[in-house]
Amino acid sequence: MIRVTDGSKIRTITIDRPASRNALTSEGLDDLAEAVENAGQSVIHLHGEGTAFCAGADLDTVAELNQDSAEAFAERGQRTANAIERAESVVVAGIDGFARGGGVELALACDLRVATPNATFAEPGVQLGIFGAWGGTARLPEIVGLGDALDLALSGRVVDAEEARRMGLVSRITDDPRAVAEKVADNAPDALRVVKSRVRDRSSIGVQAAREAEAFGELVAEHAEDIAATRRATK
Repeated sequence: MIRVTDGSKIRTITIDRPASRNALTSEGLDDLAEAVENAGQSVIHLHGEGTAFCAGADLDTVAELNQDSAEAFAERGQRTANAIERAESVVVAGIDGFARGGGVELALACDLRVATPNATFAEPGVQLGIFGAWGGTARLPEIVGLGDALDLALSGRVVDAEEARRMGLVSRITDDPRAVAEKVADNAPDALRVVKSRVRDRSSIGVQAAREAEAFGELVAEHAEDIAATRRATK
């Protein structure tokens, strides 16, 4: 269900269950979290096989849950989304085609969400009497704002790539999301790691500022020769 291909700079993680639009079972969630956490590359490219990014939770799995096991399944999905968000690697979601429910929630946990023109998004859980519970109720309003978050979550409607871009649900639209991941991976790995951790820091402004200054000092010291060479070349 989860296929990993390693390069020197990029780990490609493919959700490989196209007959089910890459819906995830409990095992699939665990395997995805493990693939993210074990990455040694500076960038992860997460995408789906076939015509979907991810349809979210496998409904055959959900249909067998009781109240306690449903809560545990939601917590499993949350752990996987948290693993993506907290990874040292920059995680680029390449979204081509169908993203629904938990698939949208996993994309929300990524650092960059890059869609093709064919991408579509929806939170259709309300149509089944449920909702996405892999951290989406927290991340969605943070990323798109309260108004658009409530619109998506309460209506269950489908939005295309252009509308998703307008509301901030995706970072950009391109025919080749992989190329974006490759471009990011051309940058210095330590700088990528530090910038991700600083931007995602939820501490107070004062604490963030101190940490930012410290991290900047460390990077300047580490890359002093590169900075000096660039300065000489531009004179």
